[in-house]
Formats: sequence, structure tokens, C-alpha cells
Amino acid sequence: MRQGKFSPIAYAHHNQTLHSSDPVRQPYPEDVPKRDEIFRRWVEDIRSELVAYRGRTEEERLQFNESLNRAIIGFDEDRRKLLALIEDLLESKRIHDLTPPGTEYETMAEAMFAELIGLNVLELILRNKEGLEEIQVVGKQIFEVRHGRESPSAYRLQSVEELERIQQNLVLFNDESLNRRKKWAEVALKDGSRVTMTGFGYTSEPTLTIRLYTVKHFTLAALCETPYQTISEPIRVLLGCILRARFNIVVIGPTNSGKTHLIKALIAELPQEERIITLESRFELMLRRDFPDRNIVEYEVDPEDRLHDGNQAFKLALRQSPKRICNAEIRDEDANIYVRACTRGHEGSITSVHVNELEDVPEAIVDMCMQDGRKINPDRLTKRIATYVTQIGIEMGAVDGQRKIVRIGEFAYEQGEVRVNDLVRFDYDSQIWEYPLAFSERAMRRISKFDPAAYTQLKERGMAT
Repeated sequence: MRQGKFSPIAYAHHNQTLHSSDPVRQPYPEDVPKRDEIFRRWVEDIRSELVAYRGRTEEERLQFNESLNRAIIGFDEDRRKLLALIEDLLESKRIHDLTPPGTEYETMAEAMFAELIGLNVLELILRNKEGLEEIQVVGKQIFEVRHGRESPSAYRLQSVEELERIQQNLVLFNDESLNRRKKWAEVALKDGSRVTMTGFGYTSEPTLTIRLYTVKHFTLAALCETPYQTISEPIRVLLGCILRARFNIVVIGPTNSGKTHLIKALIAELPQEERIITLESRFELMLRRDFPDRNIVEYEVDPEDRLHDGNQAFKLALRQSPKRICNAEIRDEDANIYVRACTRGHEGSITSVHVNELEDVPEAIVDMCMQDGRKINPDRLTKRIATYVTQIGIEMGAVDGQRKIVRIGEFAYEQGEVRVNDLVRFDYDSQIWEYPLAFSERAMRRISKFDPAAYTQLKERGMAT
């Protein structure tokens, strides 16, 4: 097999060399129950061969497993590869031309593929990928998320066992497990697609969530236009000023509100030469994939491994001259690292946090920072975060099925409390944006330093407190 590229034909040849004796076709009875039993044994036999394959190098093994994963969740090219591989394996066993059980499939390979790789009725959903962002399965029920909107699917699984079979296929090809002792699993693909699964005992019914990566590149200008209308032209100008003035930005909003799309649109506006470093406990932003020509370094830290944890990554990142540090979402294990990054000269950093209101952001980050048991004065830390880490907050929301920025505010810490001074508000009654745009004196000094032209315009328009 050629290193660096998975070939199903080469794999089949490799497999045949491991079985020097010519296989003898097994009896295939006319009796349906016995036929089904033999078919199930063959399925397990082929499954075992797929799982056992490790390749000649670690890279080959990872590429093979990645191809299996992508085939399972509906990527056409990988599905063709795996179908060809199964055909070759069946031919090596001299059972490829037997009639498959049932009437759903024309060939034995197709029937095997459906058992080993197929997603049952989920495949019918995946055939129409227009606007498809997530498939959510709870027991037998299926829901689809398209263009940010959740709705019940026209399809439904016949049994919970069908869902469990799909789950086991996914974990089997990932050195993962989902069983009585570990009742959850996650599978992440290199293109950004992510699969999250839970089993009986952890949730009342098994669940499967496929979050597909949609290959779209956004710019702030595009977000002003139909069909998005996520922002207005004045907001685009304001965000450009905020980026040039190197404010640290935090984005909030519910799931599927467009937080990641906005973060990438903001990054797309940055100068090409600026070095960006991401520190994440799992790869989510995938900036190198979306901006292959940009100066970007991505770290995936492991909090359980001292040699590769966030502290070590942070030390190395500081030696790599980052201009900005980005994080798809601050979680418990990321919080202290991100706070240190923002307070040690890396201005213009961007992240997101799961909270309900902008005012809740600093306290939420404080809570995460204190998870590791450090003795920290929470009031002092809250002030520090509000002043240096969360300087500008952006809230995303869904309005009549459209993703919109519904609020932009400047953080301040006054008289022992976090305050947010609104720069933009979306009025739900009138369905229009309002622009208080009252920057603080501190913020205006920063803007005058980094963006003198914008500073002059803001002063002329009285947009400062």
C-alpha cells in the first residue's frame, strides 16, 4: 500500500496475501433463517477484518479509520472506496456473487455495506445536504437542523437497536468504546464534522448527534447581504474598527446561532501576515483548513498529559510570536490559559462562552478558572477579566429563523459590578438595529492608538461617553 494514501484495492490485495490458501465457498442454504444466520456471521467476519487492519504505518492506520468514519456519516467518495473494499473482500472469500438476504439490495456487497457502514434511513437525509447542519437522533425519533432551524424529520428509525448498531460501527473504527462502563462517545473527523453519542443509563434513550461541517467561507460583507443579513453595514464598519483597535472579543449565543461562523468572518478580516495561535482542548475552529495560506498554529491540548497540557502549549505559544490567540469556546480546562493569554499582551484575541447574557460572561469565566482549586480572589479576578479579557461582547440570536447579531457591548467594572455599555441593540418589536455607540473614554484612547481615522469619525459623531 502506498504510504500516505489509502487504497481499497491495495488493502484487498494485502488482505489476500494473509490468506494463502484458496478459500472454499461456504454452503448457502435456501432456508431463510439459516441464510440470515450465515449472513450475520459473514458480516462479523468482514467487520473484524476492517477493525483489525492497522496499515504499515500509523499514518496509514489513521487515514484508514478516517475513511471509515467519513463513509459512515455519508461522504460519497469514502463510501465508494469502502464499497469497493468490501466487494474485494467478498470476492476473496468467493461469496460476492451470492444473492443477499431480503430484497432491499441487489448485491451481497451492498447488503454488507448497509450493515457495516450504512446509516439506515439517515442516509436518505444525507442525500439532501442543502443547508443540512445537524442530524439529531433520540431513540427512534430523528430531527434535522437546516439553516439553523430544527424540525422533525420525515424519517424515523424502526427500532432503538438500529441506532445502537450505528453507534457501535462508529466507535468500533475509532479505538473508542460505548458500553455499560462508558456510556458516551465522541468521534471527530478532520474536516470538522463531529459525532456525539450517548447510551442507555446515561440518557433515558440512546442518542446520536451528527454535526456536519459545511464548507462555507464567510466575510463580514457577505453577512450583510441576503440570505444571511446577520449584520448591517454600520455593524460591519463597527466590527472593522473593533478588530483594528485590537479589543479582546467574546461571542455568546445559543447552539446553532452562528457563533463559529461569525468568529471566522472576523478572522477573515484580519491582515494576512498576522500570526494566529489557537489553544483548544479539541480542534474546533479548524482555521488551517479554512485559511490554508494564513500564518496559523493550532494546538490541541490534553489536560491529562502534563507534557501536552494547556500550560505547556501556552509556554510554547508565547515563544512563537502570536499576534492573537483564539479559542472556539472557553471550557473549564481552557479558562486559565485563555485569561493568561489575554492579560499578557496578546490583544485582539477572540473566543466564545456559553452564557445567557453578556453581563454573565466574566463571572462564568471566573467560575471556570476556579475549578482547578486555586486560591483566587473572585472579585479581583472578575475585575481583571472584565477589564482585559472580555473587552467587547457580541451576542448572537435567531430572529425568525435568521442568525443575527442582537447586541454588541463594551464591558466595564464599576463599583464592584460588571456593566455592559451597549454599542448595538436589535429591537425585536421594530425588527431593526439601534446604535447607541457610546464608547468609554478608555476605549476611545485605544481606538485613537490603533485606528486614528475611526477615532476622528467617532468623535465627530459624538459616539463616546
